[in-house]
Amino acid sequence: MNPAMPHPEMRIAPSLLSADFARLGEEVTAVIEAGADVIHFDVMDNHYVPNLTVGPLVCQAIKPYAVKNGQPVPIDVHLMVKPVDALIPMFAQAGASIISFHPEASEHIDRTIQLIKSLGVKAGLVLNPATPLSCLDHVLEQLDLVLLMSVNPGYGGQSFIEHVLPKIDAVRRRIDATGRDIWLEVDGGVKADNAQRVGSAGADTLVAGSAVFSGGRYQESIEAIRSNALAGLRSRRAQPERLPDDA
Repeated sequence: MNPAMPHPEMRIAPSLLSADFARLGEEVTAVIEAGADVIHFDVMDNHYVPNLTVGPLVCQAIKPYAVKNGQPVPIDVHLMVKPVDALIPMFAQAGASIISFHPEASEHIDRTIQLIKSLGVKAGLVLNPATPLSCLDHVLEQLDLVLLMSVNPGYGGQSFIEHVLPKIDAVRRRIDATGRDIWLEVDGGVKADNAQRVGSAGADTLVAGSAVFSGGRYQESIEAIRSNALAGLRSRRAQPERLPDDA
């Protein structure tokens, strides 16, 4: 059973890439108890990106731990693999709630989106820092999530790339123009001291890896990121509506 998608103002999605892999199930339980809304599951293939991580069997293994108050917590699978289509059914079967992919990894972006949705899974498109927003031109209204990378994909623990902030703003305005509930997720170098700027740019879902797991104080870290990001998002919403520009 796929979980209902949570609708808090600001969702925090701890990335298991920074968790203790020797006790991954316990780590999933711990971050959910600490306030995580979503579990972010990074898949790397040592081909599209220069790293190798985990596959569908690990996703299936953690699925029973992704529960809060008896209800499933979404598992947000980020596929950094090329080609991508063959792995999608495997992750859908393994329990993914959302599957996101990079346009560079698909021969036909629309077909890949339709494949994900045909399996009863939410579909997301991932844009790297230098990937143009034109990739969204003909598919945005089919998506459930847009993930903007604020680092170049392949490794955890990288520093946030500041020039992605205007890109977040541009995508937020595109999403708002559709009138649809499309998540705007940001992944890479997100932590408490830059979360307010990320929220102010328009993100409503933040992936955080080392910022959550490295200090051992999961609840404190999650709440610090959430509260700062919410302050930024609410400040944005309180401002007069701005005219869109050509992104």
